[in-house]
Amino acid sequence: MKKLKKEDIKQEVFDLYDAYAHNRLERRQFVERLSVFAVGSITVPALMSFLMPDYKTTMLVDPQDPNLDSQFITYNSPKGGGEIKALLSKPKDATVKLGGIVVVHENRGLNPYIEDTARRAALAGFITIAPDALSPLGGYPGNDDEGREMQRKRDSGEMLQDFIAAYELLKNHPDCNGKVGVVGFCFGGSISNMMAVHVPTLAAAVPFYGGQPTEDIDKITAPLLLQYAGLDERINAGWPEYEAKLKEYNKEYGVFVYPDVNHGFHNTTTPRYDKEAAELAWERTIAFFKEHLTS
Repeated sequence: MKKLKKEDIKQEVFDLYDAYAHNRLERRQFVERLSVFAVGSITVPALMSFLMPDYKTTMLVDPQDPNLDSQFITYNSPKGGGEIKALLSKPKDATVKLGGIVVVHENRGLNPYIEDTARRAALAGFITIAPDALSPLGGYPGNDDEGREMQRKRDSGEMLQDFIAAYELLKNHPDCNGKVGVVGFCFGGSISNMMAVHVPTLAAAVPFYGGQPTEDIDKITAPLLLQYAGLDERINAGWPEYEAKLKEYNKEYGVFVYPDVNHGFHNTTTPRYDKEAAELAWERTIAFFKEHLTS
């Protein structure tokens, strides 16, 4: 089987994967449509293998990093969903209270990429919490396909409340200075936008390629840093209307659109990852949080 490289893959293949990853294509349809691009030594199994996430070789932070205090905790779901499992992380030798960050996963539960991202943010000098919205259904199942199916079974409003509860937990944590922001990716980007609408004391929000709210935008008080992928037509279609409302209500926001990269460009585990754009976006994210969350 040929080992594929990113440059071997047509943009249409990435678009197909986006449709599959966001439940607009069933797996059978995805495989059938991939067959069109299986030419010569590029087989459907090779394409499938290339597109699926690699959690074994792409982590950026060692979970056992000696500079990190990272452990799983639980807290109560406010809508009666039982206990929510979450990864709580902070620098081990912090001597002052820290700004807090809620890290919100994509549409497949708390997978290793999001855990890694939460640990990265902690090592940058924050206390972070990364909840698993799949907890009431048993938690992230160990693979993204099943995770997506599970997450479709949860009510989006209830999940939003679970992440707001994580915000409250972090805001009142003895190691937090009371200033808490949120960063999220895809589904998590949408949740980040919605938390900005629904949490008047939110200190900052960084949605990565997240769906935009259409109501109550006037209620936003948190400064926003919005990050979009240039090739992400699906999500970007909602930005002009959102920006018009942000301007109408004189909200504080900054926006970056990274050209020629796909939705999911920050995710290190799939070939949509773009190292240059991801590192720049993350640098901007940490700088934004340091500006708004530190005392």
